[in-house]
Order: sequence, then structure tokens, then C-alpha cells
Amino acid sequence: MKISIIGCGRLGAPYAAGMAGLGHHVLGLDTDPDTMAALRAGKAPFAEPGLAEAITGGADSGRLTFTDSYARAAEHADVHFLAVPTPQAADSDHHDLSILFAAAESLARHLHRDSLVVVKSSVPAGTSARVAARMAEIAGPGVTIEVAASPDFMREGCSIADVRRPTRIVLGVQPGGTAEATLRALWAPCVAAGVPLVVTDWPTAELCKLAANGFLATRISYVNALAAFCGAAGANIADLAAAVGYDPRIGADYLTPGLGFGGSCLSKDLRGFVAMAQSLGVGDSFRLLTAVDEINQQRRQRALTATLNALGGAAAGQPVTVWGAAFKPGIDDVRDSPALDVAKRLHQAGATVTVYDPQAMDLARAECPHLNYATDPVTAVEQARVLLHLTGWPQFAEIDPSDLRPAPQPVLIDARGGLSWTRWTGAGWTVYPL
Repeated sequence: MKISIIGCGRLGAPYAAGMAGLGHHVLGLDTDPDTMAALRAGKAPFAEPGLAEAITGGADSGRLTFTDSYARAAEHADVHFLAVPTPQAADSDHHDLSILFAAAESLARHLHRDSLVVVKSSVPAGTSARVAARMAEIAGPGVTIEVAASPDFMREGCSIADVRRPTRIVLGVQPGGTAEATLRALWAPCVAAGVPLVVTDWPTAELCKLAANGFLATRISYVNALAAFCGAAGANIADLAAAVGYDPRIGADYLTPGLGFGGSCLSKDLRGFVAMAQSLGVGDSFRLLTAVDEINQQRRQRALTATLNALGGAAAGQPVTVWGAAFKPGIDDVRDSPALDVAKRLHQAGATVTVYDPQAMDLARAECPHLNYATDPVTAVEQARVLLHLTGWPQFAEIDPSDLRPAPQPVLIDARGGLSWTRWTGAGWTVYPL
């Protein structure tokens, strides 16, 4: 099937490459010159495991090409996916849908035959109806644009696998149209392999992503609340989380205590979900999610407080090292990164902060040019009084603390786990788990 993907960022690029891998002829569209230059050269525009190989494989097969032309995208396919960012609005907790509507309007101006437009971006309930109405206003005479909602459930770091074998496929369609049949055919290999398919209406489909992210965020904040409780009660959070996770009704996923969640999805969708509930008059029912967000932010403050305590209460001029800048290992995404946020807070407190991350250095430097950046994790720790382990890269666990040259009586604040505290204390470090 011929499809176009409007937007080749962190959602659209993996989706385009993954769908080409499923055998579809995909044209990816993006208007950012740097993104297009990378994609046309067969390179990934950002760090994501397997993405570069998937792009190269799709291009070599002839099933994956890229453009910056809406006219070409409209001509290429009759099925178009809107996969553009929907960040948090600058002046509220609602989703900012301006990029989505700009893309929909630009596409509608070039559609000259009946087409299906699928909203893939994370959006509040009611968005697909608005997209359909706006595109109908713009489309030429005699052109029918059918709209469907089909949220993505990709995980950064696993996106290619999640496109090719998703956990579930959700289709929000209007009765009487052809969207369901078309999209069933599109995902036929996945459905045949046993992937669950849910067919529903527009608003229910739109809520599926927000509801899932709200639940995942709740699990993370709950285990972090338990971690704070264990610290006060003298209990072992690792053993407690393991015991709870063995309950088959609960499971162990997203029950790892640490610095909390970040990235472009959980925080933004959580706040957008609450804002939407408030606008619908049911905000009281979502006070739980407000508390989830607050607990998550408290973890960052807890890391800052622990560092200040280790420094004797005064951070001014004190050398501090942060291992990690990406919001999770395996990628270079620093959007709402807890690690980078803590680094910024330490800088604001007066500390001299040096950051190292295996992949996110360029984006971190662009986001926080006022911080210092090291070329390797060992050099980063030279003369540091405190080392904060804030992103769980496996490379950090392989480092021998005896090879480091920190200041006398150094302190390790392990906010992600995975480091051998026995080895670190044996090398002369005082270790504080978060």
C-alpha cells in the first residue's frame, strides 16, 4: 500500500521506516532542512536503536523515500498519517495542536482526490473531529477526506520493533466509511500475527494513548513514593518492589524506583489529560494524576537536596558531576530530561556542573550551554566532590570506581541503580541511593 507520513521526527521517522519494513511504499515528509538532509542521506536524524539500519533498508528496497513537498505527498498516496509533535502549550497544560493543524491544512490544499487522513499524534479527545472539519473546509470541490484516529504506542528506544509488532492497534473511525477496511488491510500482517485490534470511535481512540500514559506515570510515581517511605522507615525498596511485582495482577514493569519519568510523552500527556478533564468539568476525578506529576517533580528536588546535603549545604563553586543527560538510556532525547533538569538546578544553586552522556551531548549542550561537558565519563569525575548517576546507561556500571580521580571523600548519589555499591564503597566513596 502507498502511504505518506507527515512529520519525520521522533514519531514519524520510526513509523515511516517501520511501515516500509512491513512492505508498504512510504513517502516521509518533513519541512526541517536538517532532518531532510539526514534522511535523504540514509541517516537517522536522531539516536534511536535500529533506526539508521531501518532507513537504509527501506531506501535500498525502494519502499522508503522522503520529501519536503506536500504536493508530492498528496500525489503519492491516498492514505496519509499525521505524525507531528503536539507539545505542551506555552501558556497552559493543554496540548499545543498548532503544528498538527498546520500540517493538516497544508496537506488538504494539495489533495485532489478522495483520501484517508490518520491522526497518529497524541491529541485530546475531539481533535479528529476538528481536523476533519478543517480539512473539509479547505479541500477542493468533489474531494472527500475521511479522518481516522490511530494513536501510537511506540516506546523510545524500541520504536522500530514497536511499529513492526505493536502491542495493540487502535482504530477510531466514523460509521459508514471505508477507513476501517483500509486500515485493516494496512495492518493485516500484524493482525495475522496475533496483534490485538480495537475498533472504536474518534474520542475513545484519542483517549487510549493519554489513558495509558497516565497509568504508566502513576506506577512510576507510586514506586517512587514507596522509595521515600522506605527511606524513612528503614525498609528495602528493591525487595519491596520485587515482592509487589510478583503479583500477576500488578507485574514488575515500571516499578523501578529512581529519579522519575521524563521525555516528551508522559509528563505532557499527563498534564494535558488533567487539563482536558478540568475543561470537561470532571477535574476532581483526576486529582490523582496531579499528585502523580507532583511526586515525579519531587524526585528531582530530592536529588538536588541530597547533593546539597553532601556538600554541607553550600553548593557555590563546588565541583559536581552528572552522569547522564538523555531522559532514558539508548537514545539522545533530552526533552524534559530529569537528569538535565537536576544538572540545571545544581548550576542555579552555584555548583560547577560537568555533564557526560554517551549519546546526548550535542542536544544537551544546545539545551544547556552554560554547563560544562566532558569527553568521557572518567574525565568528567576528576576532582568532583559529588557524582550523580542520573541516566541508567549500562556503560556506567562497567566503570571501575578505582579508576576515577575525584576530590577527597567523594559522594555518589545513585538515582538510577545498577551500580555496585560494594565496589564503590570499597573504592572510598560514600554512596547514597535516591
